[in-house]
Amino acid sequence: MGKLVIANNLTLTYENNQVIKTANFTINSGDFVFLTGISGSGKTTIIKSLYGELKPHSGDLRVGEFNLFNIKKSKLAILRKHLGIVFQDFKLIPEWNILKNVMLPLLIAGVNKNEAEKLAIEYLSQVKLSHKADKYPAELSGGEQQRAAIARATIHNPVMILADEPISGLDEYSASLVMDLFIKANKKGITIIIASHTIPTDFGIDFRQLHIEKGKIYELA
Repeated sequence: MGKLVIANNLTLTYENNQVIKTANFTINSGDFVFLTGISGSGKTTIIKSLYGELKPHSGDLRVGEFNLFNIKKSKLAILRKHLGIVFQDFKLIPEWNILKNVMLPLLIAGVNKNEAEKLAIEYLSQVKLSHKADKYPAELSGGEQQRAAIARATIHNPVMILADEPISGLDEYSASLVMDLFIKANKKGITIIIASHTIPTDFGIDFRQLHIEKGKIYELA
């Protein structure tokens, strides 16, 4: 498998503090990666850097053909079309119902509205939310909102999914559904990177663990 993410001597800063210091790591296409570390260690910082929200302070960071150190806005927009992003706060559009929220990546990609709606209903069914398709985000529980956010992040078959603490605070049922979605996506060849305090016990597929400690990134066996 080819290398999808390459970081060389990567330094990331947040509010003038060095969070990641001269990190070196690679992630291959099709990898399932858990990014671990204590709260404040830099997991979210890494996730933000991978979709271009936070530019490298120094060093080199490449995702596919894109160099994120000096990427232009037009190129960044192209990169993001190939990513699925699951935010800690979900970022569902409050004025849209859940069905339309899940349709969003397809609409951006120019998919016919009827086709997008049909696929969104299918994905909502996978996360056990088809009966709430016409509800608005505020009418859903936190776990339901997270499941909707993951359906949205996976519906367009992205090259890579970035998820920031996707099962934090979820009940066991919702957490299980969420992880099953990630596993299914990975089995289709999608690269998965999950920032998490812990790794679920008895995780069912091979994975890699990149651990952040004191600004350094280590691969744990």
